[in-house]
Amino acid sequence: MGEAEVESQQVHALAISAARPSKHLSLSPSFQRCAYSSWIRENIHKRECCFFEKEDTCRCGYLKTDHVDEAIKPEDFTGEPWDRHRHIREVPTDAFGDISFGGLGQKTGKYVRVSTDTSPEVLYSLLTEQWKLSPPNLLISVTGGAKNFYLKARLKNMFHRGLIKVAQTTGAWIITGGTHTGVMKHVGQAVRDYAISSSSMQGQIVAIGVATWGIIHNRDTLVHPEGCFPAHYLMDVKDQGRLSCLDNNHTHFLLVDDGTHGRYGVEIELRSQLEKCISGKQSGVTIPVVCVVLDGGPGTLDTIYNAMLNGTPCVVLEGSGRIADVIAQVAGLPVTRVTIALIHQLMKRFFGQEYETFADLKIIKWTKMIQDIIRIPQLLTVFRVSEDSHGDVDVAILQALLKASRTSESLGIECWKRQLELAIAWNRVDIAETEIFTEESQWKSSDLHWAMFSALVGNRPRFVSLLLENGVSLRDFLQDEETLCELYKQLPTCFFLRKLAKRVHSSRRSGRRQAFAIRARVHSGQGEMISMTHVCEEVRHLMGGFTQPLYPPSTMTFHFNMTMEDTSLSLSKSQAGSQASLREDDVAQRDPGRDLFLWAIVQNNKELAEIAWEQCRDCMSAALAATKILKKMAEEGSDADEAEDMRELANHYEKHAIGVFSKCHNNDEERARKLLVRASPLWGRTTCLRLALEADDKNFVAQSGVQALLTQIWCGELSVDNPVWRVMVCMVFFPLIYTGFLVFRSVLLAVLIVLVCLYSSPQVKFYWNIVSYFAFLFLFAVVLMIDFQDTPSAGEVLLYIWLLSLVCEEVRQLFHDPDGFGFRKKAKMYIHDLWNILDVLSIILFIIGLAFRLTSRLFYAGKIILCIDFVVFCLRLMAIFTISRTLGPKIIIVRRMMMDMFFFMFLLSIWVVAYGVAKQGILIHNDNRLDWIVRGAVYEPYLIIFGDFPSNIDNTAFDIDSCTMNGTDPLKPKCPVLNENQTPAFPEWLTIIMLCVYLLFANILLLNLLIAIFNFTFQEVQDNTDRIWKFQRYELIKEYHSRPAAPPPFIIFSHLYLFIRNMVLRRPLSKNNELPQIEEEELLSWEALMKDRYLQSTEQEQTAATATDETPDTLRNVSENIDGFHVNARQFHYPNSKILRFPVPEEKVPWEVLHIYFCHEVSSCMNRWFGFLLDPVCFHNRRSWIITGMIQDKIHTANPGGRTGIRGQGSLSHLGPNLNVELVVTRWVISCPSTAFKNSFFSTAVQSKIWKMDLQLVFEGYVDDCRNTDNAWVETTVLNIHLDRTSQVMVDINNMVRTLLFYCLKV
Repeated sequence: MGEAEVESQQVHALAISAARPSKHLSLSPSFQRCAYSSWIRENIHKRECCFFEKEDTCRCGYLKTDHVDEAIKPEDFTGEPWDRHRHIREVPTDAFGDISFGGLGQKTGKYVRVSTDTSPEVLYSLLTEQWKLSPPNLLISVTGGAKNFYLKARLKNMFHRGLIKVAQTTGAWIITGGTHTGVMKHVGQAVRDYAISSSSMQGQIVAIGVATWGIIHNRDTLVHPEGCFPAHYLMDVKDQGRLSCLDNNHTHFLLVDDGTHGRYGVEIELRSQLEKCISGKQSGVTIPVVCVVLDGGPGTLDTIYNAMLNGTPCVVLEGSGRIADVIAQVAGLPVTRVTIALIHQLMKRFFGQEYETFADLKIIKWTKMIQDIIRIPQLLTVFRVSEDSHGDVDVAILQALLKASRTSESLGIECWKRQLELAIAWNRVDIAETEIFTEESQWKSSDLHWAMFSALVGNRPRFVSLLLENGVSLRDFLQDEETLCELYKQLPTCFFLRKLAKRVHSSRRSGRRQAFAIRARVHSGQGEMISMTHVCEEVRHLMGGFTQPLYPPSTMTFHFNMTMEDTSLSLSKSQAGSQASLREDDVAQRDPGRDLFLWAIVQNNKELAEIAWEQCRDCMSAALAATKILKKMAEEGSDADEAEDMRELANHYEKHAIGVFSKCHNNDEERARKLLVRASPLWGRTTCLRLALEADDKNFVAQSGVQALLTQIWCGELSVDNPVWRVMVCMVFFPLIYTGFLVFRSVLLAVLIVLVCLYSSPQVKFYWNIVSYFAFLFLFAVVLMIDFQDTPSAGEVLLYIWLLSLVCEEVRQLFHDPDGFGFRKKAKMYIHDLWNILDVLSIILFIIGLAFRLTSRLFYAGKIILCIDFVVFCLRLMAIFTISRTLGPKIIIVRRMMMDMFFFMFLLSIWVVAYGVAKQGILIHNDNRLDWIVRGAVYEPYLIIFGDFPSNIDNTAFDIDSCTMNGTDPLKPKCPVLNENQTPAFPEWLTIIMLCVYLLFANILLLNLLIAIFNFTFQEVQDNTDRIWKFQRYELIKEYHSRPAAPPPFIIFSHLYLFIRNMVLRRPLSKNNELPQIEEEELLSWEALMKDRYLQSTEQEQTAATATDETPDTLRNVSENIDGFHVNARQFHYPNSKILRFPVPEEKVPWEVLHIYFCHEVSSCMNRWFGFLLDPVCFHNRRSWIITGMIQDKIHTANPGGRTGIRGQGSLSHLGPNLNVELVVTRWVISCPSTAFKNSFFSTAVQSKIWKMDLQLVFEGYVDDCRNTDNAWVETTVLNIHLDRTSQVMVDINNMVRTLLFYCLKV
């Protein structure tokens, strides 16, 4: 070998290796193109004719100018005639590269000219390695009419949408004929529509066109020895003649060349081999293949038939035309009804004039093929378009794949997973329920975790329910913190996600590097990291600071990218080390149902939240927590529609909490009360009652069970049945409690404890404070009216001490925080209470008045302020009525009316000021006294409303002595403008008209409007006052429950005690509402039972209220029809030979039916097939179990099952019946499965013993065997013998088995 040749091979090898992708090496485009060209020339060939016959056009179809020089022989050349197998050779291809179609959009694809003998493995390598296509998860082979045909608009849209949806969601490859005609054109249009509507970031649809090179119009532009990059291809449809143009919407082209020109169908065999090769790729897992059929002729029927025989499911679109419609029409019929006459009728109907060219023999063959097609219903799916159908072709493809997978034993769990993935992607839970989750399929929980994650992230609530029903364990699914982090990573764009983004940004700005390790990023750089700590903090913010963190500190972090344009987050997992799961003690306290419910609630997803809520352990706390979170998000959100949806969902879960608690309270009141006041460890160690109050769930608090608990707390240890007057009597004459005058909830033996229980009851505290407050007001009134001296008297000093005790009590209420709100939250809650505002206002006014009172210059001003303060203290007295069931709701109505009147005054002030200023300007000239200006412009018009009419607007009532001329008298108003005779000069008619108009609007219109507003407010509030009063009643009960027992001013001693205990001794009261673990588990189990009852009753009510309508299914499942004719004996291909049977349709199987074509055709072909089989020597005297008598001549050798399409002996041993005996030996086995032995398994001695035993006949008769012919068939007898364990034959068999096992082990 020369050095030049060695060097050339080395360069070639380098080029091939460079064509392979490398992770670390970036090659120039020119070098990559060179390597690609070398690989093509090495592996891809074309076919060309090497012998031109002496004619204008060669037998290959090409002209003389299209042949190579060596193919042109001399004129005197005399050789063998042209033969396609000898005179067409393979040479390296000269057409490959990029193809550009030009026009709008500049569509560019890849193409190559390949030989018909090219290995499918090489083509697959070309597609995946050279053209860089990702291996497909699904192969869609679209076949049908090669000529242009019309599709109805609706069917066309469904086909386009469905095909693209399948390819997009599964990463499928679409394989067609590749030309711009027929079904290939429709596929190209679907790809084009997707390319127009999709963004550049979305994946490209792979549409591979496998076309015949010899029928491509303008193919010369594709030829170049070194490849075309790109080749500019012109689609000239008008001048293409019998040829076809490539479709400009396909992405890749394999142009199959057999060396001929103008010959269609060359690519069919290579396309079939390529599809079969692709289906066996991807790590040994079978890639599913589905055939989609539109329109089509006889060739399409052959494709469908062969595809179904190979186990490929087919989807036929009804309404697309011709053979597709023929199959769709007969798909639901029994095989016996699919007759030759029916096929004739359908062919004439759907093929039109083309039907006239069909020979009767062909139609017989097609009838047989159609019958065989509908015998395999699991591989045939007909897509029918109905008016109420909303499904596209993708649903039909999914159903076809699932039906085929269900009946295929060769497909493993990976294929089932792929089918489930498709069902989830297309949200077809009905198909998954019937085709995937069947009784035969057994799934492990771990096998479905990926499906659960996909269903949750893809918002497939029905799939989540289906997966939970089929064994998915939420505890196993959410065991790792990583899974929960991934769920938050995949949150859709929502308010919570935006809040989470802001929290991460703020945590970065606050410098918490050690906790979050957040890095600043540029627009193209890294994102910031998020952990469950961020989620926990945001959830705690929404629930309230009084709750404990729901999740422990986490080290699991994820990157997410946030842009200024869109706050939707794209998270990527951090490469830093992270813990795989939570600590064991944390996992023990976690509830996976709670985690999933919280994840659904923060994104305002009702369906997923409903499913997760049913899985929650502490369901009532979960529902109330959801209302708090949702209402908080609605309050902080800026989107009005989103906020309204959140409020609706919050109301929905408030109803759930009410329903569960009602069931609990009706079943066991004591347990129900425990549920209200126990601290929930799963929801921040807070109580249900606290959550309901913080969420403003008035309907929940207004329940009779909750009110009964509040009443019990209000009475303390006193029984709720005690009348109020008895309690008041015992407050003064406490010895009566030892006489049974009052009833206590528990029998207390100690005398002192009974007394403590009486005076520590919130009810008794309230009554004593009322008495104390009345005494305070009485003392305050006495001091102001009788005993207000320059030097404070004893009564006034007592008043100051009394007020000091009130101030101390207000300070205690402000800082008393048993729920753990924090000072900021507690202060905010304190200020929002109207009664507390009055308390603070009264105390501030009292302090100001006291300061003025102690100053001699401001002594009287101080008294005035104290008098005003007395009014405020009296208004504060209304708070005592809030506990009353009668007056409490009325106070709420008064408060609402005060708000209405406040806004009404703005409207009234417009008329008052307008009239007052106009009147004052007309009557008075330049009055510079401010007090009299305000009196005339505001005060007098206001008094007019109540009937106090002024006298200076009417000349008849004018008195010049009642006013001053120049305004010098401060006690008299200034006189109006006067004329010479000292009478008013203003136009009297105008002032009277203005007064009438003012009275008309102010007195009649506005005051009646105010009355109407009050009436509306009363009617609106009256229906809800009871509910609102029950809700606000809690705050009063809570206040007096925590209040010291002594009333003011003696309460100051209690304050002193609390100060010493809490501030000096540092001994705060410990409050623990958590139940023991055993009691907690029992209570939650009981609550879960009540929840199930509530859901069951709710479902029954919904079922009774609404009737479900059945929706017709677009897809029609074809079912197999069982008949009495043999099927295997009529297969087209006779086994172990290349002989084809004559097609025998179902109706021509019986011998009694005349079949002229069958007789003549088979007779003429008989000698060519099995001519020797009719030799009389071959007949034997054998008795058939079906035909009575001896088989002695060929007339009696007719197959009892009917015609088979082939005569003679075939591969059987004899003409006529070929008798066979099958012996089934059974025995009772304890520790292993039952066993059936074949005769060859036993030794001769054992067989002789068996045949001597009693045999039971199981079956005797004809067998539908694929080897059967018209003259030879298989008949079998199945005998059964049951061996007893104690029989000698059984002992011999066991000994023989032991010997064989010993021999096998030894070897």
